[in-house]
Amino acid sequence: MNIDLLVFGEDWGGHPSSTQHLMKHLLADNEVLWVNSLGLRRPRLNLRDMSRIWNKLTALLQAPTPKLSGAHPSLVNPMALPFPGSSLARTVNKELLTNKLRPYLKDQSEAPILWTSLPSAVDVVGKMGERAAIYYCGDDFSALDGVDHAPVAKMEQELVEKCQLIIAASPKLAEKFPAGKTLVLPHGVDCEMFGQPAERASDLPDGPVAGFYGALAGWFDQELYIEVAKRLPHWTFVLIGPAHTDISVLLKQPNIVWLGPKPHHELPHYSQHWDVGLLPFLRNEQIEACNPLKLREYLAAGSPVVSTDFPALDGYRDLVKVSNAADGFAAAIEEIGNTEKHRELMKEIRRNRVNRESWTQRAEDLKEMLNAL
Repeated sequence: MNIDLLVFGEDWGGHPSSTQHLMKHLLADNEVLWVNSLGLRRPRLNLRDMSRIWNKLTALLQAPTPKLSGAHPSLVNPMALPFPGSSLARTVNKELLTNKLRPYLKDQSEAPILWTSLPSAVDVVGKMGERAAIYYCGDDFSALDGVDHAPVAKMEQELVEKCQLIIAASPKLAEKFPAGKTLVLPHGVDCEMFGQPAERASDLPDGPVAGFYGALAGWFDQELYIEVAKRLPHWTFVLIGPAHTDISVLLKQPNIVWLGPKPHHELPHYSQHWDVGLLPFLRNEQIEACNPLKLREYLAAGSPVVSTDFPALDGYRDLVKVSNAADGFAAAIEEIGNTEKHRELMKEIRRNRVNRESWTQRAEDLKEMLNAL
């Protein structure tokens, strides 16, 4: 088997990232070796991190996952020390990773392209016999919640110097990197999955319902969400996703309901049937640089959207109601509930806007970038 793409990303099979979406569309014509995630922060003594360590150790004891079908890459579970700030850990990880991966790459008829969406892979760049290295930047790691910022920013700087091509998910992210070797590839959307009619989820409360799905983490504006829910007691505010921060104050509000994490393919059963989708983000550096997948997914589902303001709304502002204040946010939700008279027509308008931004099209754009290397 000749490996065309050696990819360092998050754990394959979890909630799909942009890298997973793109690689799924390249699998038909490329052999992809996917290396599961390398840590971006030192572990903490909490249930989430201990569970993650246990899962990693369990995966290491399993045999390498073969290529199951055209929809899956070959997977490698790496052994790596999750201490990005330690020079010793970086040296050890380089040896562990290169020794783990070299057997997969021997007897290659053509050198692979190395792709990483994680700065923590920097020390193996140039060590895998790759013909080119790509850094795909989907987040501002210098501000990303849950990351050891200083050492990861240092890794990213080193990675940028080593890579022949940098692909940024937003123009704001692209500004961080050398213009001569940086291209922008915005996130896409699975138009078919989110646009295909889906039955209403059985645990979705009766309306009116305002919903959000995604990780409940430091970028989620809990205070705004609570204040909006207080102003609209006759609405139910649904949250879907893992809680990476304390949300106990949110759940004290009687009309806020947390349904927990849901598989990605089940999300249309919610977003197609709630009355409005919400993007209640804090104003910070991470959100200023973000290009959230859920914005396009909400629109592909036909859902009206109310959001706080951030740059990635550009190009969609005529379809999104925007406010950073609780009064304005609540008023926008209520206005949608009262005025969405031509619901089916508006759904089609939203879906049509993102139809040309499918992951299929993004993958075609990516192929052109790869062919130019």
